[in-house]
Amino acid sequence: MIKVMSIFGTRPEAIKMAPVVKALERAEGIESVVCVTAQHREMLDQVLTLFDIQPDHDLNIMKSGQSLSEITARVLLGLEAVMKEEKPDLVLVHGDTSTTFSAALAAFYNGIKVGHVEAGLRSYDKLSPFPEEINRSLVGRLADLHFAPTQGNYKNLISEHIKKEAICITGNTVIDALYDVIEETYTFEQDVLNHIDYANRRVIFMTAHRRENLGEPMENIFSAVRHIVDHNEDVEVVFPMHLNPKVREVAYKHLEGHNRIHLIDPLEYKPSANLMKRCYLILTDSGGIQEEGPSLGKPVVVLRRETERPEAVEAGTVRMAGVDRNRIIDIVQTLLSDYSAYEAMAGAVNPYGDGTASEQIVQAIQRFFDGM
Repeated sequence: MIKVMSIFGTRPEAIKMAPVVKALERAEGIESVVCVTAQHREMLDQVLTLFDIQPDHDLNIMKSGQSLSEITARVLLGLEAVMKEEKPDLVLVHGDTSTTFSAALAAFYNGIKVGHVEAGLRSYDKLSPFPEEINRSLVGRLADLHFAPTQGNYKNLISEHIKKEAICITGNTVIDALYDVIEETYTFEQDVLNHIDYANRRVIFMTAHRRENLGEPMENIFSAVRHIVDHNEDVEVVFPMHLNPKVREVAYKHLEGHNRIHLIDPLEYKPSANLMKRCYLILTDSGGIQEEGPSLGKPVVVLRRETERPEAVEAGTVRMAGVDRNRIIDIVQTLLSDYSAYEAMAGAVNPYGDGTASEQIVQAIQRFFDGM
């Protein structure tokens, strides 16, 4: 038996690792162990419940106001005992969180091989996104197996002298998760979402929360959104607001009080996915939504200066608006007024795979250990 320990701690990691955990549980010859750090406690638990995952180990490290240094230290120390107890053959980590980096480093310290899911994403700016760019780059140096979502991610790893035999192009596991939670007749718990006329209104789904966008960039974003709604009578905006008070303060300043702008509390993954399915287009500074939106046939306008997902831009499913007010308005207005421009994005081929990434990862793990 190959013992594989999956380690994750945040909601995005849990969403993207859930289908991998399920595939490991189904696989013959593999013993699956799950360890969560609870870097995000409540949001993590929502995803564990949704996908019916029962962790074997829970470090429960989350503390109010925790710093990156505290997260890193607590994960390293907590995993020391878990790894000595379980003695896994392989540790699987995902993406670029502080949990991911700390878990990969702990595995390295304990002589355990590391598999990196969603490997090879790069912005090549160590401060943006912060601290994710450095986290994923360092995990790339620690990993023995690299599960790259796209050909572009593969090329990034090759340029960093990772052996091609250690890389497997799989697509992104978020597509596996997304297809699992979409329901045609889904009913939202936040009732306001059930009363929006999705058939006759062009609904924009928006997220904005990144650290680097706080301050003037977020002022520009929300001011642009207000302008767009004011000048398009059939447009409505749904904005699940991040809990960060710095985000909420600016959102209320620009967006509060408009009957076609819905400022709501954060959504769990399943309602968020089903809302994306019903919307017309997406505005976001998130990374994962750049993958999810195209899979649902929705144009995505990215509210960031850079992206570690250039294949989406190249495929035509994503457009970069940055944080300039006028550019955001121009791009969104083009998509609202030029149907051919909209259709070109909505109909572009999704570069992130076909929903089989998790099975491909399991097969690559089996081949790796068969060849040892």
